Amino acid sequence: MKEGYIIRDQEKPHFITCTVVDWVDIFTRKIYKDIVISSLDYCIKEKGMILYGYVIMSNHIHLIVQSKEGKLSDLIRDLKKFTSKNILEAIKTEPESRREWMLDLFKKAIESHSRNKNYQFWQYGNHAEEIYTLHFMWDKLNYIHLNPIRAGIVEKAQHYIYSSASNYLTGKGLLGIELAENPIIDVTKKNEFWKYDNYDE
Repeated sequence: MKEGYIIRDQEKPHFITCTVVDWVDIFTRKIYKDIVISSLDYCIKEKGMILYGYVIMSNHIHLIVQSKEGKLSDLIRDLKKFTSKNILEAIKTEPESRREWMLDLFKKAIESHSRNKNYQFWQYGNHAEEIYTLHFMWDKLNYIHLNPIRAGIVEKAQHYIYSSASNYLTGKGLLGIELAENPIIDVTKKNEFWKYDNYDE
């Protein structure tokens, strides 16, 4: 893991990226996305997670997250461990045409890492970036919310239900999140965009 991506201040919010081994497009199936949503909901309600924004893409998830207990590394570790276990179980038990192929990839991934006994679902590392200003927070929120548009999944960010875009636009979403404050816009910086301005393009 690169030194610059270590979570140093466990109490600060961070932009986190969790990527599936070999970039397998597992989250094209609703069942696996729903496992992530349920896990995040549990962490919010039971483990002191503060979630400011998120998106579930086909092979990775982005989160802007904070720990109320100042144990962000532990929180992310537990989230990845729990989702990994439940997604792997779903792959084995639910109808899945790619079952053998995916399990074989996840099994091969443990060859270079002895930490996992049977399968490795998530890549190691979280590419953590500390959120040090409100503007940086919104830079990352916009990046997260525009991901499905850039991927050609939807035309408007709020139409992709597996992200927090609708929370910021309508106050409703699959998860209860902590809405970030809207920063003051510096009109002298023409390339800046904040909040909802570009979501309806």
